Amino acid sequence: MNDGIVSTILARCKRCYSCIRECPAQAIKVINGQAAVLYDRCIVCGHCVKVCSQNAKRIASDIEKVQKEILTRTKTIAIVAPSFAASFPNDYLKLPSALRKLGFSKVVEAAFGADLISGLYLKVFESEAKETIISSACPAVINYIEKYHTDLVPSLAKIVSPMIAMGRYLKSTLGSDYKIVFIGPCIAKKQEYMDEEVCGAIDAVLTFTEIKRMFINGGIDFAGLEETNFDPPHANMGKSFPLAGGLLKTATISGDILEKEIIAVEGKKKVTELIDEISDNNIKAKFVDILFCEGCISGPAIDSNLNYYSRREKVINFIEEKINSIDKQIWKSNLYNSRKINFYRNFSAKSQKRPYPSEERIKEILTETNKFKAQDELNCGACGYNTCREYAIAIAKDLAEKEMCLPYLIDELGKAYNNLSNTQEQLRTAEKLASIGQLAAGVAHEINNPLGTIILYSSLLKKQLSRIQESGQNTEDLDLIMDEANRCKNIVANLLNFARQGKLNLTKVELSLLLEEIVKTIKVNPLYENIEMNIDGQISSSVIDGDEDQLKQVFLNIINNACEALGELEKDCRKTLAIKLKWENDFLVTEITDNGPGIPKDNFAKVFTPFFTTKKIGKGTGLGLAITYGIVKMHQGFISFQSEQGKGTTFVVKLPKENKTQIINLN
Repeated sequence: MNDGIVSTILARCKRCYSCIRECPAQAIKVINGQAAVLYDRCIVCGHCVKVCSQNAKRIASDIEKVQKEILTRTKTIAIVAPSFAASFPNDYLKLPSALRKLGFSKVVEAAFGADLISGLYLKVFESEAKETIISSACPAVINYIEKYHTDLVPSLAKIVSPMIAMGRYLKSTLGSDYKIVFIGPCIAKKQEYMDEEVCGAIDAVLTFTEIKRMFINGGIDFAGLEETNFDPPHANMGKSFPLAGGLLKTATISGDILEKEIIAVEGKKKVTELIDEISDNNIKAKFVDILFCEGCISGPAIDSNLNYYSRREKVINFIEEKINSIDKQIWKSNLYNSRKINFYRNFSAKSQKRPYPSEERIKEILTETNKFKAQDELNCGACGYNTCREYAIAIAKDLAEKEMCLPYLIDELGKAYNNLSNTQEQLRTAEKLASIGQLAAGVAHEINNPLGTIILYSSLLKKQLSRIQESGQNTEDLDLIMDEANRCKNIVANLLNFARQGKLNLTKVELSLLLEEIVKTIKVNPLYENIEMNIDGQISSSVIDGDEDQLKQVFLNIINNACEALGELEKDCRKTLAIKLKWENDFLVTEITDNGPGIPKDNFAKVFTPFFTTKKIGKGTGLGLAITYGIVKMHQGFISFQSEQGKGTTFVVKLPKENKTQIINLN
């Protein structure tokens, strides 16, 4: 991307999007988080420069060119825009002296250029033209029409701006060897003077901001300067050109509020609205005077702390001070002598319009940014666009990014934070499971053999006692030893199952059938015969990729725990266990809900922790849900629960429909 007159200092851009909000041409696009100016689309109106609080917009400068190529010559002219009194409010009468001290041989008013073209505008107004004529003095307006309203290019008055008129006049009367520098508040002038239609009239353009910088660098102190006049030719009513309606005043065209053939408008919003209306043939005025700024006294480089009305007053004061001192005969003579100079120009279409997206594409983008219905469109303007729809259109035209939407970004950050929290929790659990698994494998290996020996010899002793027909306490003691040894063996088996997690043999599993089989098995247990169990599987298919044996262990653990919890209720209470299957995107969700006593909040964080159990000694190892958690995670699924004491518990298991890896080995 080439840098144009206005570009972005990327390191300073802070994503406030003020420039996007103010750009009438949608010539700013957020790229990698920074608001970059799109050179081809930019109309150089400077609104982005005015609103950027971070000074992140760079304006192409002619300072070096003026210092090295122009001020080193003897024939140099500075032409000063008539809004200078607003930029130098306390010392505007000393400005000619300061410019001469800087090195300019002549300092003249650009306002005389407005006088030069005023008669041409009067002729245009008095002509029999049927179409609306649009003034062509503001280069930002010209750029906007040439790029975005090409149908109105023929409506532009084919007259040069006061700056170009003044440059042509001076080079025609004084000689083409003079180098001319325009000084004013307008950034668009920097582009205008290089336009092929008018190039050669002006050699450089400086803003008021730049000339003040040159004064500081040159050590020029206004306090020690005298008030001096501009060099001739002197301007008449052209001095009013920077004010709203100044062109009409200069051309002696009536600007009466009831005059429907004439419209004078200023300011970005009003200008774009008016141009749209003219383009739609809703305006039938004969002549339209348009300024993108609120008069040139509000130009982007006016560089003044005064408000609009104070700046206006300063310009009017200068007009009143000087208007009566002009020799009207000399002024008229200068105008007459310019009659053979060409003050006309042509304009051409340079369309930058991008195709309007389809309604389907707009809706698709809105959906991608979480705007599924009209109520979701907040139209908050945080992205820089007035409405969510405008923002979606800009994305479709490749002029914006989804990340510019603040509500969408907040939602995404919320999701990312939750995912990070879940991942951290999973990592902590995985690390805990891994370390306990290693310990469990070692312990199980060392304990299994002596347990086998204890059970074997207890059994032999029991047989020997039965042969010698001795029973009583000894037999009961041996039964207890064998029962406890078998319980230890079961614990060891669970430890080994826990330690061996990491392998999945994936097949197609019909989960609804698997659950029916588990429920059928559990119902056989007389302890659970009074529990109402039902499976709600109102889905066409519940087939997923999974390890059937391990998934059976998952749901057997959860359902057994639920049944044991229900067993704690009083006998005459209604006990229910409901299993519900449903699809959420590509995940099969299983909800297992009981109306048991619930889980105390203090235990929530411990539920999946190995060896944590609330069961009585000898009734559980605390490994069931830890193993369940590990199996679900190996299936790339999710497990969670909600519980309220006195109301029951719901475990939720989400398992993906497909898993491309047939065997997963995490050991």
